[in-house]
Amino acid sequence: MKEEIIISGFGGQGVLSMGKILAYSALLENKEVSWMPAYGPEQRGGTANVTVIISDELISSPILNSFDTAIILNQQSMDKFEPKIKPGGVLLYDPHGITRAPVRKDIRIHTVDATEIASDMDNSKAFNMIVLGAYLKVLPIVQLKSILEGLRKTLPARHHKLIPMNEQALQAGMDRVK
Repeated sequence: MKEEIIISGFGGQGVLSMGKILAYSALLENKEVSWMPAYGPEQRGGTANVTVIISDELISSPILNSFDTAIILNQQSMDKFEPKIKPGGVLLYDPHGITRAPVRKDIRIHTVDATEIASDMDNSKAFNMIVLGAYLKVLPIVQLKSILEGLRKTLPARHHKLIPMNEQALQAGMDRVK
């Protein structure tokens, strides 16, 4: 098993954190992992992305030209990464802010309105965990319990009180992905 993932959106949407938690969770399951963030000086509001590779075997390079999965959170990312998804791959996106829906017919396309769900939860900071929950429902590459343990390991202790809210957000994404 080897899954090559790109997560891309605006800085401040939790793109890098989502990738970090996913990568750490895979490590907890004794999988090989590569996590490679990419962002410019405009980190807040500019485009940010992270490449995550999860594998049962050693990973030879973190550099990818195509992806098994793309998690897209803005139009610029849709324009850049939709063409780079391998045939048969997965595209998961939040339709909020997307002006051109994906057009590929050779990939599986899923949506989760994480913006709306986060608003319903009255917590915009839950956005990235909603998206991550949706991804885990579409492709359960790691177990939910590993994600929760990954949160415990990556969040500073002073933020552990937010773990139940994050678990609720993960479940909301799993329940409402289309």
